[in-house]
Amino acid sequence: MTALLLLVAPVPVAGAAEAGRAADTAVPVTVPALADWTPETGHYAYESGGRGTRLVAGGRAERRVADTLADDLRAAGRGGVPVVSGGARTGDIVVDVRPGRAGLGKEGYELRVGKRLSVTAATEAGAFYGTRTVLQLLAQGDRLPAGHTVDVPRYEERGVGVCACYVHITTEWMENLVRDMAYHKLNQLLLELKVKSDAHPEANTWGYYTKDEIRRLVALGEKYHVTIVPEINSPGHMDPWIENRPDLQLTDSDGNKQPSRLDITRPEAYAYYTSLMDEYAQVFKADSWHMGADEYMLGSDFAKYPQVLEYARAEYGEDATPQDAFIDFVNRVHSYAAGKGKRLRIWNDGLTGANTVPVTAGTTVEHWLDVATKPSRLRAQGYPLMNAAYALYLVRGGFHSDTKGLYEQSWDPRSFEGEKLASREGVTGAKISLWPDNGRGETENEVADDADPALRHIAQVTWGTPHPDATYDRFTARAAAVGHAPGRRDLTRVPVANGTYTLRSGAASITAKVARTPDGYVTLKAVDGCLEVRGGKLTLNVPLQPGVEVSEQACDPGNTLQRWQLASVRGGYRLVNAITQMAVHVSDDGRLAQYPPDRPRAAVWQLTVA
Repeated sequence: MTALLLLVAPVPVAGAAEAGRAADTAVPVTVPALADWTPETGHYAYESGGRGTRLVAGGRAERRVADTLADDLRAAGRGGVPVVSGGARTGDIVVDVRPGRAGLGKEGYELRVGKRLSVTAATEAGAFYGTRTVLQLLAQGDRLPAGHTVDVPRYEERGVGVCACYVHITTEWMENLVRDMAYHKLNQLLLELKVKSDAHPEANTWGYYTKDEIRRLVALGEKYHVTIVPEINSPGHMDPWIENRPDLQLTDSDGNKQPSRLDITRPEAYAYYTSLMDEYAQVFKADSWHMGADEYMLGSDFAKYPQVLEYARAEYGEDATPQDAFIDFVNRVHSYAAGKGKRLRIWNDGLTGANTVPVTAGTTVEHWLDVATKPSRLRAQGYPLMNAAYALYLVRGGFHSDTKGLYEQSWDPRSFEGEKLASREGVTGAKISLWPDNGRGETENEVADDADPALRHIAQVTWGTPHPDATYDRFTARAAAVGHAPGRRDLTRVPVANGTYTLRSGAASITAKVARTPDGYVTLKAVDGCLEVRGGKLTLNVPLQPGVEVSEQACDPGNTLQRWQLASVRGGYRLVNAITQMAVHVSDDGRLAQYPPDRPRAAVWQLTVA
């Protein structure tokens, strides 16, 4: 009986008889919540072992879904569950894809719980989401109340956006995110990041990811039905790519180069950007491309760049505006993306209404900021509209979305910045966004904790009703009941106990007090202070230059640059900074300095108790 009570939403009871009836009719607990549950008599029992539960899958699509479910059940500690194609028996889990069930849509499913569990969908994606519900139910116990549900999402796009665009975020962290997104039926991950370029090695300043790292992440996304959409922001925020290309930088009327602004009037700039798109296509498989198109004139204005107006008039006549040159660049990228089979996505704030040239039809606008052109106007003009409201942002060391407040307001994806739409027509969905404006403001482990309630909330409001429980506390209890995705790694685990150690790498040695931090890193307190990365150029308040020294500084528990990972490698540990994600190297003269992790000769440290 205990396992059954863990599965059901809390209900008021007046006595034993009433409590029994409530348990029979209560809705099983999931995130997103089931909105259409019909209880039935009896229960389902999951059993491990030789004559226990099997996964029954007939066709190829069913087999792929069942194989993933088997992997997840194994990761959840349920042992090896065989996948078979024969007839189902008591205790089995049946996966069935029936294209004729069109009423279930592209991602909906029907779940029937009785002597066996049956997931039926019109598509592979729908069957997959049905198995996420199965996993959440089994996370709460082996005995499930009988009943059935038809569960169909309200919105097509349910997502998370991550800017790993300057400050590197580990792929292990992103893999955890993909798994948790899928577990909660989220299906789109926007990644603004830099892939290490073969065509443009001058652009490979730190913060990049190798192509193999991205291929592995994309493969995980495909397995878990999370589409990973790449973004290279342009024509603004281009400094990660063009800081070493002054020939591509927009020049103001005083002759000053602008490293963050691509010169949209130059054919070479367009050719450069599209060559990056081609290189990203080697590793990303999504049918969408996000070009950013936000904050091109942040902290400035077009009046300082008369060549932009000259370009616009040359292309579109004397009535053209500088904004038309900007839209022209967006439309040229749209055309290039379409030629490669990609749909273009942009942020909304560049659409100020000061243009005479329209954005090409079919461009998806992700609305994050309240500007003159309102969501209703964009929708009336026929642009697909995604809600990426600033109210849904979590900024390192800055603004954090008020998830509790949004829940209590019954926020839903119709509620844009500056305007609430009367219907969801034309709204593709919504997403939360994780941005590093102050890169040292929080570690990625802290970001994961902070983002967890927001992730579950966006899953709820994009799939189902925005307010399934009477109070936010009950909603968070619902989230706690389903837990996290199987296979999610504990990135807060520290491989050594607190204590004083001698760290040796070749001739170099450090004796330091190693102490675990609350967010799962360590500090290393040596004779003259705590080890810290300090010096060089700061990007988003982070020293991201390779070669910056690691030195002993006054210990400060709030200084995230004094937090380190002990990354296990053959022969010992690598010492990796929690913020810069660069590894410590030892120079020939014994100095400690940080370098990207794919650079050879990172120090391997052996630890002995001092």
